Amino acid sequence: MQVAILAFPGVQLLDIAGPADVFMEAARQLNDASAYRVHIIGTESGPFKSSSGLQVTPDATLQTYRGNIDTLLVAGSPDTDVITENSTRDAWLRKRAKNVRRMGSVCTGALILGMAGLLEGKRITTHWNSAEKLAAMFPHTEVDPDCIYLRDGQLYTSAGVTAGMDLALAMVEEDYGRELALRVAREMVMFVKRPGGQSQYSTHLAAQQTEGSAIGHIQAYVLANLRADLSVPALAERARMSERSFSRIFKAESGSTPASFVEAARLDHARRLIEEQKQPLKRIAQRCGFSSLDAMRKAFMRRISIGPAEYRRRFAAKE
Repeated sequence: MQVAILAFPGVQLLDIAGPADVFMEAARQLNDASAYRVHIIGTESGPFKSSSGLQVTPDATLQTYRGNIDTLLVAGSPDTDVITENSTRDAWLRKRAKNVRRMGSVCTGALILGMAGLLEGKRITTHWNSAEKLAAMFPHTEVDPDCIYLRDGQLYTSAGVTAGMDLALAMVEEDYGRELALRVAREMVMFVKRPGGQSQYSTHLAAQQTEGSAIGHIQAYVLANLRADLSVPALAERARMSERSFSRIFKAESGSTPASFVEAARLDHARRLIEEQKQPLKRIAQRCGFSSLDAMRKAFMRRISIGPAEYRRRFAAKE
């Protein structure tokens, strides 16, 4: 199937290369070159410089590309000032959107989709640093900055840079199944994420934002000790703060309450165990620090709207 990635001067090179390598590795694993064919389409003829200074030579331009497209992705740039209005590009995207099976964006490529009028009424994500800008520019969209990638109908959006690889891997799983996605992930040393219709919350990514601070040390402790007493009193004592000060500083630095972070960390670990292992759910609840299977079930329902048994049915690895 044909994958086209739209690029432009100042584009983030990994927004192109990351997804392309995932698709091409999938084709290699299948020993079928026709499984995915990737073309770079430039908004202008090349070569032109990427944000890193390396040159990009597109296979075609908006004016010269004549082939069919199954999957159309729009790359982004770390310098959002280079993403400006372009009537030719936007008209081309609107026309192509009517005929592709699916389309999406990597990182700030969502801004380009928005300028083409393709985000109206959609739930989307983008790089966390551009989420506010995206929401302000396109108020009739729902921007979720906490997701690695999202699917809303035929529209797929992803967070910053390497999240484009997670998005491409989810598309591979959608096209050819989980077993191939696992093979690609192992070969490329990637984590296998859930399919694109699910929110991709990551407490490990959140913890990186406070790395080195007192709260960062507490978050690292939480992630390494999920079965410990992780109540606010216990964590405040470890941080050598009063409970009130600890809760206030934790929320200010991390954007979430201590209890919410702990629950998310336990849920992340539970998801991975369910996806990869066949242990009884009660045992998984214990390993992740939940007080009971019912407590784990309630956390699943609060955060991803399905219970652990249904999650296992949908997403566990099939032999």
